[in-house]
Amino acid sequence: MAGHSQFKNIMHRKGGQDAKRARAFAKIGREITVAAKSGMPDPAHNPRLRAALVAARLANMSKDAVERAIKKASGAGAGEDYAEVRYEGRGPAGVALIVEALTDNRNRTASDLRSMFSKHGGAMGETVAFQFDRVGAIRFPVSIGDADTVLEAAIEAGAQDVTSSEEGHEILTAPEDLGAVREALEARFGDPEAARLEWKPNLTVPLDEDSAGSVLKFIDALDDHDDVQQVYANFEVSDAVLAKLSG
Repeated sequence: MAGHSQFKNIMHRKGGQDAKRARAFAKIGREITVAAKSGMPDPAHNPRLRAALVAARLANMSKDAVERAIKKASGAGAGEDYAEVRYEGRGPAGVALIVEALTDNRNRTASDLRSMFSKHGGAMGETVAFQFDRVGAIRFPVSIGDADTVLEAAIEAGAQDVTSSEEGHEILTAPEDLGAVREALEARFGDPEAARLEWKPNLTVPLDEDSAGSVLKFIDALDDHDDVQQVYANFEVSDAVLAKLSG
């Protein structure tokens, strides 16, 4: 399996769940604020805000917390002007990483992440985006239908690729087609669990157990940083290594 999404299940079985939950709420709240500020406050006419609200619902975020995040976009949260920033670099075993952040202090975030890269045997600053493709990614729960049904609907909507598993359905699109494909699939299946532009590796680095453990620890640390929203990495691990790490 490629990327780092397979490690999420491992990470979520580890300790500190209350703290991780609080950080997740904070990050979703920040995304809601930025989404509401960047477009119309009505989710029906703001796809990014709609996606953020779906994420909040799936995470069981309270209605009050959601409303506070939206109010910040209208000026109630004065002093919190978040900027979207992307950082690139290499981690353990030469793994390429792209880190997307929302920050109200670029210098602080850059300094923190540079220190984290260094601490974990990596280096921030090297350009690695060429090892990834920019894609639109739409995810639905497995309950919306079987693989053939979703594949047929996705192709009709103009998607490029579909992957179905026991964890759900992932539909990939060209970046410029994300909106149109999302709308077509929403009309048939309802709100997706996620719909956004992502970085998909086009070249992967195979990892053994030791290297995979080091990369996992580093990505876990990045995910724990308050300003980090998404982390993309270009490694690949075998099912056998995953089983050992899960144990």
